[in-house]
Amino acid sequence: MLNTLWLAFFIIAALCGLHQWLFLHDAEVFARIVHSLFDMAELSVKLMVLLFGLLTLWLGFLRIAEAAGLINVLARLLSPVFRRLMPEVPAGHPALGLITLNFAANALGLDNAATPIGLRAMHALQSLNPDPKTATNAQILFLVLNSSSLTLLPVTIFMYRAQQGAADPAMVFLPILLATTASSLVGLLAVAFAQRLKLHDPVVLAWVGGLILAMGAFMAFLATLTSSAISSLSSLLGNLTLFGIIIAFLAVGAWKKIPVYDSFIEGAKEGFDIAKNLLPYLVAMLCAIGALRASGALDLLLDAIRWVVQLAHLDTRFIDALPTALVKPFSGSAARALMIETMQHYGVDSFPALLAATVQGSTETTFYVLAVYFGAVGIQRTRHAVSCALTADIAGVLASIAVCYWFFG
Repeated sequence: MLNTLWLAFFIIAALCGLHQWLFLHDAEVFARIVHSLFDMAELSVKLMVLLFGLLTLWLGFLRIAEAAGLINVLARLLSPVFRRLMPEVPAGHPALGLITLNFAANALGLDNAATPIGLRAMHALQSLNPDPKTATNAQILFLVLNSSSLTLLPVTIFMYRAQQGAADPAMVFLPILLATTASSLVGLLAVAFAQRLKLHDPVVLAWVGGLILAMGAFMAFLATLTSSAISSLSSLLGNLTLFGIIIAFLAVGAWKKIPVYDSFIEGAKEGFDIAKNLLPYLVAMLCAIGALRASGALDLLLDAIRWVVQLAHLDTRFIDALPTALVKPFSGSAARALMIETMQHYGVDSFPALLAATVQGSTETTFYVLAVYFGAVGIQRTRHAVSCALTADIAGVLASIAVCYWFFG
């Protein structure tokens, strides 16, 4: 999928460039395309400098949390609700612990740990599968929730905004939190409807109902504030939450007599190794997106969508962020490149850039997640997994649009 998508970007850019040259007599179009390739290659290196520092810092603190057992504590807290949402999985089965550990790691942004844990969870669930080629209800629920991108700390989004010169990188914290919560809840409800899950179970009601009530009360509180007050609150909560979690990691680690400095260095080394391997992928995608924009192809697509939206007499500012939303289910790296390109083109604190960052933080690379996890255990018939996961994605995008209009006007 990624090979096809990347090649298609360049082919479309070439065709649009030929159209601009032959029919619109724009002799400079290919110069702009080549110039955009150099600019995006330079931007990739600048992004990597900050990414080195961010991953080194964050994975160092997360290693302290792992050593202190905080991830396992979260897993034990979440285990009761997953045991009821997956009734075919016996109580005490290893899969339940791995599933809760996977979600806990995702929530804290531990992507490097979440993926191998998730693959182990899929293998554990596969051991209970009476038909190895067909996805079970438990596997589908696990993947739909996994692909709905419930992330409490979108640190990488903050990093990209900081690199692009945002006055307050954490300003999108609350919009992302609200949008990703909506995506996850819709994903859960879609699977519950398809599988006829008993959401009225007291434990499930306590967790899901409590989450809905808490978010509803929080949104009711936000409704009493002005737009400027909401933006200030989002900034305060984003920065306070991030620093508070770091202090909590250090405090618990010290209390449990973990060598916090040594653990930090161990995790930081891992962050350095991960970051240096990302540069080729970042260069590839940013250059492809740059060529697409310089050829006029991206503007042509957005103008067509804008024309349709104008016929319905709706505000069209959200359209400039749609490329990120349209590509995200297929490729995380392409969506990230489009988000960065949107920040470059419109300004990091413009409405399209804020919306693109919110979409990036509230949806997931659905087809990639399904392909990797199902492929790892040989599942061929995915049943309702794709439809439920895409429903969650659509909910995340729509929620992102609504929340950004609410927060940023």
